[in-house]
This record gives sequence, C-alpha cells and structure tokens, in this order.
Amino acid sequence: MRPIDATHDPALRSWVPGADGHPDFPIQNLPFGRFRPPVGDDDAPEDPVPAVAIGNQVVDLVAAADGGLLPGPAADAVDVWMAEGMGAFLQLGREAWGALRAGVSELLRVDTEEGAEAREMGPELVRPMAEVELLLPADVGDYTDFYASIHHATNVGSMFRPDNPLLPNYKWVPIGYHGRASSLVPSGTPVHRPMGQLQQGDGPPEFGPTRQLDYELELGAVVGVGNPLGRPVPIEHADDHLFGLVLLNDWSARDIQRWEYQPLGPFLAKNFASTISPWIVTLEALAPFRGPAGTRPPGDPEPLPYLDDADDRRRGGFDVTLEVLISSRTMQERGFAPMRVSRGGFGGMYWTMGQLLTHHASNGCNLRPGDLLGSGTISGPEPESRGCLLERTWRGTEPLRLPSGETRRFLEDGDEVVFRAWCERPGHARIGFGECRGVVGVA
Repeated sequence: MRPIDATHDPALRSWVPGADGHPDFPIQNLPFGRFRPPVGDDDAPEDPVPAVAIGNQVVDLVAAADGGLLPGPAADAVDVWMAEGMGAFLQLGREAWGALRAGVSELLRVDTEEGAEAREMGPELVRPMAEVELLLPADVGDYTDFYASIHHATNVGSMFRPDNPLLPNYKWVPIGYHGRASSLVPSGTPVHRPMGQLQQGDGPPEFGPTRQLDYELELGAVVGVGNPLGRPVPIEHADDHLFGLVLLNDWSARDIQRWEYQPLGPFLAKNFASTISPWIVTLEALAPFRGPAGTRPPGDPEPLPYLDDADDRRRGGFDVTLEVLISSRTMQERGFAPMRVSRGGFGGMYWTMGQLLTHHASNGCNLRPGDLLGSGTISGPEPESRGCLLERTWRGTEPLRLPSGETRRFLEDGDEVVFRAWCERPGHARIGFGECRGVVGVA
C-alpha cells in the first residue's frame, strides 16, 4: 500500500489561482490525464499531451520536463511516456509514478524555487482546462467489468429470483465479464440509444431501440504494471499493479440485456458505450483514504487463500463518496439545476480492487498497462444509495419525479447523467475525481 508523505500535507499551497481549496484538484491530488490543444494552435503536438490537473487548470508535463522543472527521475518518466507511449510509462511502476507526482508537487508549490520558476513560464506550462480537449486518460487495450457490490447483486437478484437473489458462487468468486474497450468514450461524449432484440411478453422478439436505457455508477481501476502471460499476480502484490481510479458509467440497455444475456452474459446491451472521467486519481493520492473493505457478515465464507491478504483486509478499500445527478432536456431549457438521484459510498464493496485484479490474473491472464477493471454498479443498503435506475426505480415500478414535473423510470433522449466522487477525512485535504458526463442521443 502507498505511504502517506509530504505530498499529502494539508498545509501545502499552490501558486496556481483557484487551486487551494478546490473540491477536486488541490495540490494534494494531482491526477494524471491527457489533453489536446485547441484547433488552430500552430505549435500543438499531434500526439496527446500528458498532463496533471490542478484546480481548473492543466499542467503540460512535456513543457515541465523540457523547461528543466522536473528532477531527473521525473523527467525520465515523461521522456518514456512521450517516446514510447503511456503504456510504457505505466509499466515503469510505483517508483517512477511517485517520482513524477512528487516532482509536479514541488513545481506547483508556492514556497519552492521550482514553483517560482514554473510560475514564470505562465501559459506555456499551465492553461485553463476549459480551453483544451480532455481525452481518454489512458490507452485501454482491454476492459473487464465486475459485480463487486453485494447490495447491487442482491437487489437485482431479488427482482428476478425473489427466493434466491444471490447465486451460490457470489460469495466465493469475484464475478466479471469482458467488456468492449473500443466503445470507451471520454466524459462529455454523447451516447446513442442502442438497437437490439427486444421481447415483450411471450411473443417473438422485435428489433428496435432500447426502451430501458440505464446508467451504472462505477469506479474503474487502471492497471499500471502488467504481468506476463501465464504468471499470476499474488494478492500481496496486487496493489503494485494498480495505477489509479477513474469514474466509470457503464451504460446498460436493460430490455435488450434481459433477452440476450443467457447463457453467455450481456452483449449488445453493454458494448455500445462506456464513459470514463478524464483524470486518473492515483493510488498515491488516495493513500490517506484507504481502509477496510466491506465487512463480511457472520457466517459468510472467508476468501480462498489466493484472494486473502492481511494488508488487503486492512487497507484494501477506498473511502469514496459518489453521487449521480440527472438533468432532462426540459429541465435544462427551463433553467432547473440537475437533480441528485443517489449518493452512496464505495466502502461497502464485497470485493476489493486488489482481489479483482488478482482473480483476473489468477489463471495466468496477462493484464496490460492501461487495462480497465470496472467495479460494477456501486450500491448501498438504502434506496438513496442505489447506483442505477433499475434499482432506484425498482425495475420501473417506483418512478422518480423530476423538478420539471416529469417522471423517469429509465433514461429518455436528451437526459444528461453526471457522476461525481470525492474523498474527505479529518486531517487531510479533500480530493475528488471531477465529473463523468454523458447526454443520451439517438441511434
């Protein structure tokens, strides 16, 4: 597990305007991402530019390295990123990631020589986030979605199997399926309403647009160091292979899924789009907010030995608060603020991110730098903490009433879904994930 060090000091202050006290990106966070300068910038590079977020600004890491503002190991890490790609940077491991984050922290501080030099560079180094195009934060070669919230699994199971909500394997094995990396899109990308086969009642299926489009509130873990084919990752080393976390909306077409998912699982109902936030909050930044994962109730089986580790039990969880907001087209036109639909926490998950990674690689599967592991829908025990409309409206039988007077069982065209998440703990600066946004369009 990552240690708490000088970069987490709540007394640190930055020379970047608006960074101190920023709800998501103060100097204690420094998440990584990539951007593209605006069209018309003659000096703009063609490749995505590696960056760090600070307040509402982006720090150009290439400019920082070229300007001599980063110490040797940090500058070397940027050089690898630019020469060989982000995957090569991720493969460098924790020492390189930490060195780069620590170097950026020094150059953004108000009380360091590096900070004074960086401040003089001005817009060559730091520019407003609103003036650049934020991209997918990593090159995702493979994407796997899990089912790690027992509250979500129990709720959904009870809708379709009231007498047996959880299948016998749930408390023994992390359940997951392979997603579609090519349809991962960055926050803000419109999401079309997918087509598929739908069955109404007992009649034959028809082909058409989903009538039950849903969001799924998730966190995604970005793999850092990969593992060779045939070589599993022991649970005690799983944390070394995780780079950081992003917000993830794994959109779902419930009616298409209901017809197609047996016996091999979801297909067209899930592969049309998954939205991720543009900034990877590193495990280094999240160190003050680690703690036990969800407690297993008495009588539940203990994890099998390959999934059990004392440190993972003690600090394998993340204390993250998450919320979902919805804004209909009518609400937007009439000036209504988005409506908060749910708020919950990540601390009650049944399986940790470390267990998900270890199980994924336990058969020798080779995870690669940049691969994404989705947590599955994050739900809590109360209705207000349910992480999708299938649960929140209880399969459409308890519709939500919006401030405009409209009701929602599932998403309609023009609806915008916004995810937010943050970490707070006494004695530490609050850090956040920014937003993960998507507007529903048509096919």
